[in-house]
Amino acid sequence: MVTHVPAEAHGDERGALLSFIEEQRGGIRRAVLGLTDEQAASTPSASELSLGGLLKHVAEVEQGWIARAKGEPPAVHRDESNWHECFRLVHDESVESCLAYYEKVAAETESFIRSAPSLDDTFLLEKTSWNPKDEWLSLRWVCLHLIRETARHAGHADIIRESLDGATAFELVAKEQGSSWG
Repeated sequence: MVTHVPAEAHGDERGALLSFIEEQRGGIRRAVLGLTDEQAASTPSASELSLGGLLKHVAEVEQGWIARAKGEPPAVHRDESNWHECFRLVHDESVESCLAYYEKVAAETESFIRSAPSLDDTFLLEKTSWNPKDEWLSLRWVCLHLIRETARHAGHADIIRESLDGATAFELVAKEQGSSWG
């Protein structure tokens, strides 16, 4: 853990879950701090993952889960025909545009989760190629899943960024705060 998430106000489970999601979003955002689009599109490790692609992916995934919880289709439909675009910047996409989109998605997530009557509220996730059966999921489950998904990719982003230019997560936190690490 690079940053500290303060304890929630007593009984504020929503606030705690949203704070942990935001902490992990911060790791993704910091990973692209100070990079050009070309640097963010590069793949300096053994993986085909890039920082720009990870940024795009986590924003799309978060938007998609909140849309499904609202009973709406995701803004971007992914299938075999366009899955390859999920983890890379294409067309006129840039780090700046993806960061702006991620900020909008984060605000929508915050608003939706805070306004829901209960974290026990459920929605139907229908069977898909990646989901083996119809199942009812709670908003609590969605929050926990977003923490897990974003944290996984924030870890990838740490490795990619350090492979790219040697910057570590601690150094990026300090840079973001206008100080130096060490």
